[in-house]
Amino acid sequence: MPLIRLDKISIAFGAKPLLDNVDFQIDPGERVALVGLNGAGKSTLLKLVAGHHKADGGEFWTSPTCRIAELPQAMPAADERKVRDVVTAGLQDILMLREAYDELASSAEVDMKKLDRLQHEIEAVDGWHLEQRVQRVIEQLELPGDKLMSELSGGWRRRTALGAALVQQPDLLLLDEPTNHLDIETIEWLEQQLLEFKGGLLIISHDRALVDRLATRIIELDRGVLSSFPGSYSAYMDLKQKMLEDEEKQNALFDKRLAQEETWIRQGIKARRTRNEGRVRALKKMRTERSDRRERGGKAKFALEEAARSGKIVAELENVSLGFDDKSLFSDFDFSLLRGDRVGLIGPNGAGKSSLLGVLLGKQSPDSGKVKLGTNIKVAYFDQLRAQVDPEKTVMDNIAEGRESITINGRQRHLISYLNDFMFAPERARTPVKALSGGETNRVLLAKLFSQPANLLVLDEPTNDLDIETLELLEEIILDFDGTILLVSHDRSFLDNVVTSTLVFDGNGELNEYVGGYNDWLRQRPDPSKMSAKPAVKAEVKAVVKEKAAKKKKLSYKLQRELDELPAKLEAAEERLAELQEETGSGDFYQQPHDVVSQTLEMMQQQEGIVETLMDRWVELEAMQEE
Repeated sequence: MPLIRLDKISIAFGAKPLLDNVDFQIDPGERVALVGLNGAGKSTLLKLVAGHHKADGGEFWTSPTCRIAELPQAMPAADERKVRDVVTAGLQDILMLREAYDELASSAEVDMKKLDRLQHEIEAVDGWHLEQRVQRVIEQLELPGDKLMSELSGGWRRRTALGAALVQQPDLLLLDEPTNHLDIETIEWLEQQLLEFKGGLLIISHDRALVDRLATRIIELDRGVLSSFPGSYSAYMDLKQKMLEDEEKQNALFDKRLAQEETWIRQGIKARRTRNEGRVRALKKMRTERSDRRERGGKAKFALEEAARSGKIVAELENVSLGFDDKSLFSDFDFSLLRGDRVGLIGPNGAGKSSLLGVLLGKQSPDSGKVKLGTNIKVAYFDQLRAQVDPEKTVMDNIAEGRESITINGRQRHLISYLNDFMFAPERARTPVKALSGGETNRVLLAKLFSQPANLLVLDEPTNDLDIETLELLEEIILDFDGTILLVSHDRSFLDNVVTSTLVFDGNGELNEYVGGYNDWLRQRPDPSKMSAKPAVKAEVKAVVKEKAAKKKKLSYKLQRELDELPAKLEAAEERLAELQEETGSGDFYQQPHDVVSQTLEMMQQQEGIVETLMDRWVELEAMQEE
């Protein structure tokens, strides 16, 4: 039996239908991702399922035993409530039943029938064990139950909100952009929690990596119609591309036939005398069908206003250290930012990513070390706090700054035409920013950002609230940009697709540079346990081999020869590894082409494996000689 079912549901705001006679259901255990352009109606559908909206037409059915809980898009307030109280508030209906029971039980005249009914209602929802349920969730999510919300970071507040949802023991969990403003570590934690959740999921998210890993089915809302795509997000993209191509071909054939019929109906008097009335009726039907066709929503299309090239060196750091409140963010850090680099900054919230940006841009002085800034640098800064946008002004006034037209790469354009590239119709362009959605506000900031001549683009969390199609277009623009890019993002797919190297904070004062994007870093990062153990293990092995040299039994000729040759092979392998380590540690190593750097790092990784294999074989053969 399905958890929920939508039959011929319709919802419209004004003349625009968001849901147009849609059918949809979710079965137990399904993890469904809802995708579509900003403004397509995704959040409206989620609110309908949650019970906050009613449909204009059709039937919405919920299983009588289905419990639905939400993880809302908005972060819980950083107030003076305890974490335990916020989680407990997820059981508000049970709390109200218990309060009503306690109030009735302590009254002077007790209505025993009513009291008995309340007791049965509480028992039906296991309400007498409320405190135990809350404690189980707090332990499961490792929440600091007695801390105040005002003491927590955004990630921990989001984790607390998940606790308030899970404590309800829902059969269906609704999530609207759950990864916004979370760092990668918290996103991966949330991902794992949702994978372990046994109920159904309906999720809206622009995080393609999260959707790809979680979803068992993709539901696309496009022009009021819901389409289902089984499998992952990657599979959906392939199918969707083919569907759009087929739709375009069918529309082109239809339009060609319509044009032919329109030509026929307008022929001379002789032709009109002989025309077929059935053909005329068919033409009228085609006209109606064409006028009713809902075109695919406009797609953002924008380009950067590029300034003259900067100098080859954009910024250079030498032995730079920076701390805050007795906490070291990074120390003795050397780094060169060269023209054309696309560098991603990865790390937990509060690790120092924005502070490093400030140092690289010359806006913040380090505690120690030297900072050298390049010449002819024109910076365009995308601010995650949206401080550059005045919410009281309209979209046009925020971009115009007294102008009616702007110049983009030598071409003058009227402001309305320019904003249309960012999916703002003329009436929407005259709307105050405070009335816009999060995605629209981000597009305002992008429009403002890209109207400024720049050769250094600084993007601090640009992906929040953007739909996936706009995200992919932003990726294309960044890849075509000839200048330098600094990117702070927790979007793993975005990092993989855009950057050529990453600066990674571990949150404990360590800052290191790696070639490639997020997944490249995962492959390259050192394993702390292996890093600390390798030298000790190697020395210990050699000591053991030397100590037991006198206690040997005779090996076969073949094995003895292999053992005799091993020391020389191991020594040669270690020398080759040392050469590669020296090469990758040189200051100009990462200035080489990306493919050269990647190939060398892969060779070094393979050489480490060779050394370990030879060492293990040496130990094995020596053990065979023991008496």
